[in-house]
Amino acid sequence: MSEFEALTGAINIPVAGGGKPLAGWRVLVPRGGPWGDGVAAALRARGASPVIAPLINFAPTDDQPALETALAKLAAGGFDWVTITSATTVDVLSSYGAVIPASTRVAAVGETTAAALTAAGYHADIVPSEDNSARGLLEEWEAATEGVRPLRVLALRSAIAKQVLSVGLARAGHHVEAVIAYRTVGVPVASKVADDVRAGRVNAVLVTSGSVAEQVQQQLGPIPESTLVAAIGPQTQRDAARLGLRVDVVARERTAESLIDAVVNTATASA
Repeated sequence: MSEFEALTGAINIPVAGGGKPLAGWRVLVPRGGPWGDGVAAALRARGASPVIAPLINFAPTDDQPALETALAKLAAGGFDWVTITSATTVDVLSSYGAVIPASTRVAAVGETTAAALTAAGYHADIVPSEDNSARGLLEEWEAATEGVRPLRVLALRSAIAKQVLSVGLARAGHHVEAVIAYRTVGVPVASKVADDVRAGRVNAVLVTSGSVAEQVQQQLGPIPESTLVAAIGPQTQRDAARLGLRVDVVARERTAESLIDAVVNTATASA
């Protein structure tokens, strides 16, 4: 699962046995919906009291005509490949009734995106086997298309996503149309949540993307030194640092399960 997938996709986290290592801990969960519910359940199973406080949401693209034109071209077989970098992008495809012809191959950034594609009636031809990120997808994609140049590629992305994939594909000699499928917007949290965080009444804050890091810093900062800030991956850690947000622990893998484990390990070590 990519860092962004961990934010946008539904999850099913296995519950580890043995004790309640997070007993007494209040942990801020930055997303609602299926993802937030799954993480909250996993935290409760470990003894924590989750505080679900959605910090971001998704909105339509500012340039809907460009998206509609790209999707019409896609349906007409105008692309050899389409790259999908989040489950939210799949939601956008479904909402537009987008058609992906059998002749167009699909590259998905990770397992959650691939599962979302299948559930929506689409297919995924490439899913990174190890590095579920834009860089990992680029490497896998280049290996699968070696010797085939140039290809016509539709790269669908969020407005804030870094163009690692589309730039990499263009440098490899392919014809890339990068189109924004949706925007990420901040969601104001309840004043009580912000007050509790600033007063140190929340023991840990989960940070699952650069956009979440930005909202944590803007809405909840400064985060007390006593509050554990856990990032889901190195890129999120770097984004947080750029924004001035301290990160205390980074998940070993880019998954919600690993993020929770990082919090558990810290709690256990400090007990």
